Amino acid sequence: MLTGLSFGAIALLMVAGVLLDLMLGEARRWHPLVGFGNLAMALERRLNRGGLRFWRGALAWTLAVLPLTALAALLIRLLGTNGALPWLAHAVMLYFCLGLRSLRDHNLPIADALAQNDLPNARLLTARIVSRDTTSASEIELTKASAESLLENGNDAVFGTLFWFIVAGGPGAVLFRMANTLDAMWGYRTARLLQFGCTAARIDDALNYIPARLTALSYVLLASGVQGKLRAWNCWRTQAPAWSSPNAGPVMSSGAGALGVQLGGAAIYDGEVEHRPPLGEGQPATGTDISRAWRLVARTTALWLAVACAVAIWMEFAHA
Repeated sequence: MLTGLSFGAIALLMVAGVLLDLMLGEARRWHPLVGFGNLAMALERRLNRGGLRFWRGALAWTLAVLPLTALAALLIRLLGTNGALPWLAHAVMLYFCLGLRSLRDHNLPIADALAQNDLPNARLLTARIVSRDTTSASEIELTKASAESLLENGNDAVFGTLFWFIVAGGPGAVLFRMANTLDAMWGYRTARLLQFGCTAARIDDALNYIPARLTALSYVLLASGVQGKLRAWNCWRTQAPAWSSPNAGPVMSSGAGALGVQLGGAAIYDGEVEHRPPLGEGQPATGTDISRAWRLVARTTALWLAVACAVAIWMEFAHA
């Protein structure tokens, strides 16, 4: 493996990273991803001007991601493979890259506010996690925004990170999360970012291609009953192609199908209504579906950890 560790060690470190994330949550001060976001904003202000915007964006991506990834890999190499320090370094890198508890902490309060019929607070909380306009959003619209964010970011903040941790340990998780962060910051089809953010968007698409489909498959497997699994599968196959994002489509359509609710549809961005393709099928989403979406993401995390541990045990016995 690229990590120099056995798969058993990788599986244990995955469990350790997830447990650290659930126990500690986001670092409230000096979070590496916050610092990286500040670096990304500075690079964009400095380089996104004049001509050759595509190549300037490619240079900005290279300057933002590759030195820090190389630094993480160098640290692991210097620590070697013996003793507790390299294990600790991998686990800490994974912890800083995961966002499972963050998804819970940002979305369940929205469900609580909706349960109390507190639409103003629910709108305020939802506006903190999505870019769409929530100033006059209804319960259904707020639920859609939160549930879609949970399903999509389950892949971006959890499962994609775990996938690349399996491939390349802590440095792999760091690479993926930085690339995904740049796509979230630069990957918009606006006049300012269309050319500059093209590299960030395409690289994120490539890094996320396999994890997104594994996430979609996981949502299918965890849907309730045979009918739920068939519904999630059919939503994935029929609805995902309509989405411009090659990875968000499979993840959100299968997740909405697994939940048996209607997501997608119209949403307001920058004062204009965007008519997005439908997601899922069944009843219109309500506030309680936010908690259901969170539980689906949490169960998928448990599934991935269980599969990793099972594979590690099988490999240990196979080589015994």
